[in-house]
Amino acid sequence: MATLHNTANKGDFAPTVLMPGDPLRARFIANTFLTDAKLVNDVRGIQGYTGLYQGKPVSVMASGMGMPSIGIYSYELYNFYGVENIIRVGSAGLIDKSLKIRSVVAAMSAYSNSSYGEQFGYRGNLGPCCSYELLEKAVNTARRMEVPVRVGAVCSTDTFYEDVPQTEALAKMHVLCVEMETYALYLNAARAGKQALSLLTISDNPYTGESCTPQEVRETFTAMMEIALDIA
Repeated sequence: MATLHNTANKGDFAPTVLMPGDPLRARFIANTFLTDAKLVNDVRGIQGYTGLYQGKPVSVMASGMGMPSIGIYSYELYNFYGVENIIRVGSAGLIDKSLKIRSVVAAMSAYSNSSYGEQFGYRGNLGPCCSYELLEKAVNTARRMEVPVRVGAVCSTDTFYEDVPQTEALAKMHVLCVEMETYALYLNAARAGKQALSLLTISDNPYTGESCTPQEVRETFTAMMEIALDIA
């Protein structure tokens, strides 16, 4: 069952996997929220754990940074390990100025400057969407928890440092925020006939320069984690 990127055995992953980018955030989620958490993968430091959340089996595994990385890990989870749902719990930079640091966003769809979608053979531009079932559950859970969540389009970019920033153009299209993984995750889910949702917390504001520290991103963005665990 092991792959080049994952030494877990068949059955080691729960049907739902939470997927932060940072391996240390995966460890934080496992240690903070799961009971009886077991490390099932640590290839290249990409930690994956399976444990129980309120008696229900849940897994958490890092994706690394960028679409090629989450593309590999989500593909293998969906197609080799029988995972049905992947919920990304990531950070993002705001584009919509009505958002603030620590605002929570649910990605209904993803724009991208990536060529990741070309592999699927469609002669046009693919615009992948989330699982409506997971989105509806997440919104209802957020309301019950009294956590404001903005739902809308996000942008997954291949270029963190850009000579020609695209922020203004994306803002005109009412894109909420920018990150680096959702587009590939949603396309892999669509191709596999599985479900995916990205829950993102705003970690930085490019207009003001305000940002959270890596430790704050790792350990204090708990609202989206709790929403994801509740719907897992």
